[in-house]
Amino acid sequence: MSQPERTDLIARTAALKLLEGALSGRTGLDEALGRAAQGRLSSQDRAFAHAVVMATLRHLGPIDRALDGRLKKEPPKPSRDLLRLGLAQAIYLGTPAFAAVETTVSLAPKPLRGLVNAVLRGLLRDGPIRDDPETFAPPWLFARWCAAYGATEARAIAAQIALEPATDLTLRGEPDEALVRELEGEVLAGGTLRTNRRGDIVGWPGYAEGRWWVQDAAAAIPARLLHARPNETALDVCAAPGGKTFQLAQAGAKITALDRSADRLRRVSAGLGRLGLAADVIATDAAGWSDARTFDAVLLDAPCSATGTFRRHPDVLWNVRPADIASLAVAQSRLLGVAAKRVGVGGRLVYSVCSLEPEEGEAQVRGFLDAHPGFALDRILPGEGGAPPVSLAPEGWLRILPHHAPGGLDGFFIARLRRARA
Repeated sequence: MSQPERTDLIARTAALKLLEGALSGRTGLDEALGRAAQGRLSSQDRAFAHAVVMATLRHLGPIDRALDGRLKKEPPKPSRDLLRLGLAQAIYLGTPAFAAVETTVSLAPKPLRGLVNAVLRGLLRDGPIRDDPETFAPPWLFARWCAAYGATEARAIAAQIALEPATDLTLRGEPDEALVRELEGEVLAGGTLRTNRRGDIVGWPGYAEGRWWVQDAAAAIPARLLHARPNETALDVCAAPGGKTFQLAQAGAKITALDRSADRLRRVSAGLGRLGLAADVIATDAAGWSDARTFDAVLLDAPCSATGTFRRHPDVLWNVRPADIASLAVAQSRLLGVAAKRVGVGGRLVYSVCSLEPEEGEAQVRGFLDAHPGFALDRILPGEGGAPPVSLAPEGWLRILPHHAPGGLDGFFIARLRRARA
């Protein structure tokens, strides 16, 4: 007769699967979380597994550095992931050391239990792991940030990796003092509401009534800078997951939302329904879209390496590769050209990426302006759209870094362009 599964190992087994999924590709964690949500895990076990994995990913650099100092050679799978999870529990989540070791060893295949036990006990006996911001990101990525922004700024960026962010909400309509109090939040520059509430957002005040949607404070800035007005025509070129489409629709624009993924657009349509907003949602590749219209305002939040989103998605740092940045830059240049054709004379184009890499931001706009003499940079004003004033570059575009606001925000590049002539 088989032995019943230990309840204290169910969530940790799920955490191991989540970590393996998170490190398997650029959408690994999102897909793994989706599978966990559809499984038989209780909400409590799912929350614990998520917390363990996020703590592991936020401290993966220091954890792996400590493991490399103990391991003489790379251990068989899944030993490294088990060791990572055990250390994260004991060091960063406050799990008693004996419990972290015992449960981690119990999850290991029998031939590996001695190794896992010895390494974990040895590291925990050595004392705290040295948390140096220089070790929080992959070395090649930290070196890039040093080259782009200088060592001091790079360290300030990397220091944000280990910090759990608050939740940012974009409000439907003007801030309501009663709702702000209920959500235990504060209203930031630009109108974003920031709250430290935790748990399932579906049960939060105002969700069912469609009074807000989740959107990082920095992610809300590009649509604000478009200044869409009632009855203007607006195009969101890469619309999913929908936050910027919602903003443009709320402004009263006649919004058309494009995205290649029909599955992701279903989430956009569901969000529009919950919020009581309207948009024409079309699943298509923007380059092949047969509609010949031009628009007063066009927003291109382009697919990118997403290195600026590590506060909520620390797995991106460990999945992106230098070759990805180069290939994405090619795609972004193509999309910018496609978006430009949709801007009417006198119209505006906002280009943004949630990336910290200059090839995906500054270099894109410089190359675009060289190739499109009918467009000019429309300089952004200090603090416009709720952007941190320090993020305004001399050229008139925004380079938002994760430490540019108290409590942090996503890293973004944003530029506004205007079409002066055909």
